[in-house]
Amino acid sequence: MSQAKISRIEGRKITPSVADVERILVALEVPRGVADDLVALARRVNVQHTSWRAAARIGLWRKQDELRVLADSSKTIRQFLPAMPSGLLQTEHYARAALSPMVSTDPARDVDKAVGARLRRQETLDDLDRRFLFVLTEQAVRWRYAGPPVMAAQCRHMADVAERPNVDLSVVPRFGETPGGPLNTFVVYDHRLVLAELFSGEIALRDARDIAHHLEVFDFFRSRALSGADAAAFLRFVAKEFTD
Repeated sequence: MSQAKISRIEGRKITPSVADVERILVALEVPRGVADDLVALARRVNVQHTSWRAAARIGLWRKQDELRVLADSSKTIRQFLPAMPSGLLQTEHYARAALSPMVSTDPARDVDKAVGARLRRQETLDDLDRRFLFVLTEQAVRWRYAGPPVMAAQCRHMADVAERPNVDLSVVPRFGETPGGPLNTFVVYDHRLVLAELFSGEIALRDARDIAHHLEVFDFFRSRALSGADAAAFLRFVAKEFTD
């Protein structure tokens, strides 16, 4: 580890990962009991939980703006979506249906601002220097958050987005054999941060091993998904089913 990095850690300019702390403890030959306590503290620092209640209180639109900043500061964004399409993929009407149950105060105004912020986030897709990889399950595509016209338009929109040069969109079909369960939604920003969604809120993971694990999970499901033209054709097929 470079002296410059150690200096940044000592000066509180960066937060050491769990792996960083373990390397320092080994180098300094710290006794086992003390080392275990310090590693536990490092894990606590590197995992942050934000409740949806807290996000709703300050305004869901603020959360959308935070996500936009994260996307703008990343070169490669991977999203695993077992429950619903990402905000980066949503039409206005679908976004409104998805966000409406999440607000608690002044619903109409908060939903309008949240939808507007979510749609502004999508401008980052126009930056061809960034790469976006989405893996959805068929369940996420078909789950009816809104009526058939909205769902059909949402599927057609995702098919169009899938044809962008900087987008890799895949769908894991129900008819395939997949020896693993899609437990939760998560997003990986480059190789530096994972945001995982729970019913209660969102967990931020910064430890290198947690990030590596989520990248492996992402690749596992992506390898079993329809992609490229096949994914776009599947989405248009589902759109037709909603229309019919």
